[in-house]
Amino acid sequence: MSDPRLTPDPARITKHEKASVAYPVADLRRAPNGVRDRQVLYGDLVTVLNDAEGWSYVQAAKDGYCGYVVSEMLGPFVTPTHIVNAPATHAYDQASFKSADRLSLSHNSRVEVIAQTDRFAQTQLGFVPLVHLSPVQKTASDPASVARHYLGTPYLWGGNSRWGIDCSGLVQAALLACAIPCPGDSDMQEKLGQEADGTYQRNDLLFWKGHVALVTDAETLIHANASAMATVYEPIKAAIKRISDQGDGPVTAHRRL
Repeated sequence: MSDPRLTPDPARITKHEKASVAYPVADLRRAPNGVRDRQVLYGDLVTVLNDAEGWSYVQAAKDGYCGYVVSEMLGPFVTPTHIVNAPATHAYDQASFKSADRLSLSHNSRVEVIAQTDRFAQTQLGFVPLVHLSPVQKTASDPASVARHYLGTPYLWGGNSRWGIDCSGLVQAALLACAIPCPGDSDMQEKLGQEADGTYQRNDLLFWKGHVALVTDAETLIHANASAMATVYEPIKAAIKRISDQGDGPVTAHRRL
């Protein structure tokens, strides 16, 4: 049986039109006015499959996830040239950090740079510090280092941004920044890589029922979790015991990318 999260419903398809996310963060919902499943970020490419009553049924290019977004949060398709490489950044009214800030962008947001000064990139949103941007072709190489950007980020079910993120959102953000394809939910991510043995290596993935964490060294992992309500480092042994003690069972998989 096809997964409705990744396979568009043929009955809902009335068009195929490229668009870009035009808001800093947009909820991707399972139904209009429904609960949040995931989020898409500014500059993410989506294919619009249906528009009705202020909602657009879309499929996200970054992971194939399907759902509904508020239509006004989408704009014309724009080919991004740069990606936000910092935990977050601001778009300013002028090429000066003393000018008014227009909005904030999360890590992994994508922008089209129109022009540059010594320190700022001009975009449709305003001026973004160059130090916070990388060309889209330049990718990171270490997911665990990328995940560190999200330390202290509040836990948010279905979240995918620096303003709020969940366990699978953190893993996806880290892997996509390193050009490693990664689906949006932990049950899908459990198929990544290869089965690993009992020794833990940096960038291994550990799974529990409904949860995933990223190994940073032989004794430590990083994860967004509802116990801390934030993204935190935690000793692996302590995490395994705590999760078991709270009734969520043992580790279900250990995968190596």
